[in-house]
Order: sequence, then structure tokens, then C-alpha cells
Amino acid sequence: MVDKNSPLPIYYQLEEEIKQLIKTEQLKPGELLPSEREYAEKHHISRMTVRQAINNLAAEGLLFRQKGKGTFVAEQKFEQNLQGLTSFSEDMRARGLKPSSKLVSFERIEADEKLAANLAVQVGAPIFKIERIRMADQAPLAVETIYTSEKIVGNMTREDFAPSFYDYIENTLGFTIKHANQEIESALANEKEIKHLQLDPGDPVLLIERLTYLSNDEPFEYVKSAYRADKYKFKLHMPR
Repeated sequence: MVDKNSPLPIYYQLEEEIKQLIKTEQLKPGELLPSEREYAEKHHISRMTVRQAINNLAAEGLLFRQKGKGTFVAEQKFEQNLQGLTSFSEDMRARGLKPSSKLVSFERIEADEKLAANLAVQVGAPIFKIERIRMADQAPLAVETIYTSEKIVGNMTREDFAPSFYDYIENTLGFTIKHANQEIESALANEKEIKHLQLDPGDPVLLIERLTYLSNDEPFEYVKSAYRADKYKFKLHMPR
């Protein structure tokens, strides 16, 4: 409830009230928010103050407006901490969600100059190229293409790869994953991403390139991913 005697601004108190309702799922994604007039009358505050709170929450991506219909609760984005290296499956399970993948392609190819440089193999060396859609509770979040060298994974099969690639590397092959370098940029979804991620033309995606290393500093995985920008956000703690 709004406390007019509090040193906190009234609009901020209203923001926190709405955030808590969203967090506790008393307001669910897609649900229509009460009108500015209803909030103003309930808390005996001005509609201008209510509008400021709503505008701030919309700017944060917690709410969205539809002209002529009102203000709705937005689907909440998945937060991924950029500190620490975890697999998609580990991350989703930690959130209480069920991770799954849909395999699009699984093939052996020959390394071109870029792949050879990234994976520390000779040009023409056999590598695996695996494309898959990453999902949480059956909702598509990312299109992922993995390149890994045959000299690391041996005669890996679809069945070996399917449950979790990192599980296969660490638990089946006995390697230790050490660290990764990652780059992120924004772009508009291409035709493949529009199809697999159920997007519209012109929708944005977050593009990620990652090169992952074993404990002996040998690269074993080069990954190119496209995440739904409306479903995912990344955060990083930066101490001074």
C-alpha cells in the first residue's frame, strides 16, 4: 500500500506494489492492469503520479500498452548472469523450468579457415555441426549452432549429444570445462530465426558467439546462438 508519510516517492511505492504483484503472480503475463483512474481512486493519488509509475514499469519491460485496450503485464524475460559458465539446461533447471531441445541438424563437415582457427584444428579437419532449438517449458528461446572437433568428441552420435552436450563432455568423456570467451550483439531476426523462434519480420534477437575451452586451454566448442530479445536479458556485476 502507498504510504503518503513515507520519504519514498509515491510513484516509486506504486511501482514496487505492482512489481510485487507480478513477482507473486497475482498479476500474470497478459493480464490487464487496472486503469489509471482505478489506481488513483484506490490510493487517493493523482492520475499523473499513477501514469509516471506505469510509464516507468513499461520502460523496464514489465508492462506494455495496447492502444484502445489498456496496459497489460508483459511476459517476463529470463535473466542470464554473464559471470560463470553454465549450460542452458543447468540454467533452466535452476529456474525450476524444464529444458528441452529440438535437433534441427547433426552432421560432419570439414573445417573452413575460421572454424579451424577457432577450434585449433587443420583446415579440412572433420568437425561436427549441430543445429538445435533451445526451449524452456516447451517455449522456444534460442536457435543454437555448435561446432566441435572430432578429435575431442570422437565418434559422437545424436544420442550422445541429445540430453546435454556439457554432460557428455564432462561425465562421459571425462574432460573438465574451464572457461569461455563470449561476444554479444543485437540484430534483426533472419528467416531461420523467425521460423524457429516464432517471431515476426523485424523482431530483434540477441546474437551470441562463444568459444569454450577445456582445462588444458584447448578449445572444444564454438557456438553461435540467436536468443529472443523479448524473452532474454543478460546481466553482469561490475565492481569498481
